[in-house]
Amino acid sequence: MSMARFCLALILALLPLRLALAQGAPEQPSADKPAQPAAPAPSAGADTQSAYDRIWQRFTTLYNDPTNPVVQRILFSGRFQHEFAHVGADQGDLSQWNTRRMRVGPRITLFREYTLHVEAELNPQEIDPLYMRLTDAYFQWSRNGRLAVTVGKQGVPFTVDGATSSKDLLAVDRSNLTNNMWFPQEYLPGISVSGRSAAWIYRAGVYSAGEANKEFGRFDGGAATLAVLGYDFGPRLGANEALLSANYVHQSEDTDNTFTRQLRDILSVNFRLDSGRWGMRTDVSTAAGYLSQSDLWGLTAMPYFNVTNRLQLIGRYTYLESATANGVRLATYENSVVAGRGDEYNELYLGANYYFYGHRLKLQTGLQFADMNDRARDGGEYSGVSWTTGVRIGW
Repeated sequence: MSMARFCLALILALLPLRLALAQGAPEQPSADKPAQPAAPAPSAGADTQSAYDRIWQRFTTLYNDPTNPVVQRILFSGRFQHEFAHVGADQGDLSQWNTRRMRVGPRITLFREYTLHVEAELNPQEIDPLYMRLTDAYFQWSRNGRLAVTVGKQGVPFTVDGATSSKDLLAVDRSNLTNNMWFPQEYLPGISVSGRSAAWIYRAGVYSAGEANKEFGRFDGGAATLAVLGYDFGPRLGANEALLSANYVHQSEDTDNTFTRQLRDILSVNFRLDSGRWGMRTDVSTAAGYLSQSDLWGLTAMPYFNVTNRLQLIGRYTYLESATANGVRLATYENSVVAGRGDEYNELYLGANYYFYGHRLKLQTGLQFADMNDRARDGGEYSGVSWTTGVRIGW
C-alpha cells in the first residue's frame, strides 16, 4: 500500500480522539461500561452481592485463605461459548451449531506476588479428541500494577481485537483484519514484561514462533518480538477510557513458524473510546509478508451504543487489501464456504448484545455483509451474508 493511503486511514481512525480533545472534558459520564453495564446502586446496609455474584463466587472459588503464607487463593477459570452460524453466499451456504470455545483450568495465587495460570481447550462437541491444546500455561510475578513479568505460554496481545480477550469481545467474533494480521493461535511460549504507570501502558515480549503443537511447540523456528506503548486520554476527557496504542511485531522468517502468520513486520495503531453511553474502537494496521504471504494493510471502525444497562448495539466496518493476489483470508465461517484467498475484502457488521452479568454471561448476535475480490480468479471470490448468534459464559 502507499504511505499516503495508510496515513489517510490512520487520520480517519483517530478522528474520534481528535474530536473528543477539541470538545474538552464532557459532563461526567454514567458509570455504565459498554461491555459490562453497572447494576443499580444498592440501598444503605443492603447486601451488595447479586444472585449472579454469589453463583459465580461459589462456582469459581475453590480455595481462599489470605492468611496462608504459601497459597492464598485457587480459582477455577475458563469460558464456554456456543453459537449458531448461517452463511448464505453466491458461492454456497452453510448452517451449523458450534461449540466455539471451551477452556478450563486453575488460577493459583502463591506467596502473594505470584500467579500460576493453566487452562486447557476442550472439544465437548466431538469428544474425540476431547483435549485440544493448552492455552494459558504461565507463571507471573507482579508486586503492583506498574510491572508484571510473565514466563510461559501466554497471549500475545496486538491489534484492537487481538488485544481483547474472547470473553470481552463486543462483536460476536474478531474482525477479519485481526484474523489476517494477528496470530490466531493467540497463545505462544515466551517471556514478557507489562504494566501501567499513570496514563501510560506498555508491554514488551519475546516469543517462540516455531512449529506449533498442543503444548509449547518445538522451538525449532524463529522468534517473534512484541512492543506495545499506549496512553489513556480518558481522565483528560472525562471518559471511562480513551486509549491510543501503537503495537509493533517483528518475527524472523522461518518456514517452521506455524504458531504465527507469515508476516515479518506488523504495525497496528488502534484506539478505544468509552464515553459511558457510547464508544468507538478503531484500528489501522499494515504488515509485511514473507514466503507466499503478500504485504497487507487494513482498517476497522466499530462504534457501539448502550441502549440500556443491558442492551448494546454494535456496528463495524472492515477493509483489507493485499499488495498481490491471494493475500487475504476469509473469516471463520465464510472460509468454510470459500477456502480460497483474495486480494480485497469489505465487511459491514450489525449486531446486538444483551448482558445478564456483564461479560461473564451474555447473548450476542450479528449480521455480516461481506465481499472479497479475487483478481487471480482461482477460487477466492466471495459475496454473502452470514448470521451468528450465541451465548458467552466466562469465569
